[in-house]
Amino acid sequence: MQRRPQELIAFFKRNGGIVRFSTILKAGFHPDSLNTLQKEKKVEKIASGLYRLADYDFGEHPDLVIASLQASRGVICLLSALSFHEATVEIPKYVDIAIPKGTHAYRIKYPPVRFYRFDSEAWKAGIEEHRIGSYKIKVYNLAKTIADCFKFRNKIGMNVARESLKVAITEKNIEPKEIMEYAKVCRIHNIIKPILEAML
Repeated sequence: MQRRPQELIAFFKRNGGIVRFSTILKAGFHPDSLNTLQKEKKVEKIASGLYRLADYDFGEHPDLVIASLQASRGVICLLSALSFHEATVEIPKYVDIAIPKGTHAYRIKYPPVRFYRFDSEAWKAGIEEHRIGSYKIKVYNLAKTIADCFKFRNKIGMNVARESLKVAITEKNIEPKEIMEYAKVCRIHNIIKPILEAML
C-alpha cells in the first residue's frame, strides 16, 4: 500500500501530468492515494474531477491543454489561436474558446476562459488538431483565425486583426485566397477584401 501514491505519481507522468478522477479509479488506484498526494501538495485539483501533478513541466501552452480538457467541443480561437500560431505580440489574458451557437458554456474555474459562440458552419471550418505532450487540442488554422479576428474585431481590436493579417501573409506564407475563403464563411469578405488589396 505504501507504494501506491508513488505509483500514482508515475501514472500522472505517463499521462502528461493531468488526469481525470475517473481515469485514476479505472486504473485501479484508491482515492486515498490521491488524497495523500494532495495533502503532500504533490497533486492539485484544478477543476471538478481533474487533477494535475504539481511542479510538473507541461511544456508549452499548458493553459490551452487544461482548458481543452474541460471543454470537449471547444476550439481554441482568436487571440489564443494567434498566440499559438505565433502571429501576434499580444499576450492573451484568457483562453479564447469557440463553441457552437446554442450549446452550453462549460463552467471552468481555471484557467481564465472566454467563450465565443460561432455559427455551425463557422465553428466547423478550419479546425486543426495539435498534439501537446500526451494531449490533443483543437485550434483553428491561421487563415481561419484571421477571418475570426475580423469578425470579432470589436472584441479584440481592429489593430490586432490588421497586424495579424500582415504577419500571416508576410511571415507565415498564408495565401490571401485562403483567408478570403474563410472570410466568406464568416461573412466578412467585404471588410477584409479592401484591406488585403491595399496590403498587396
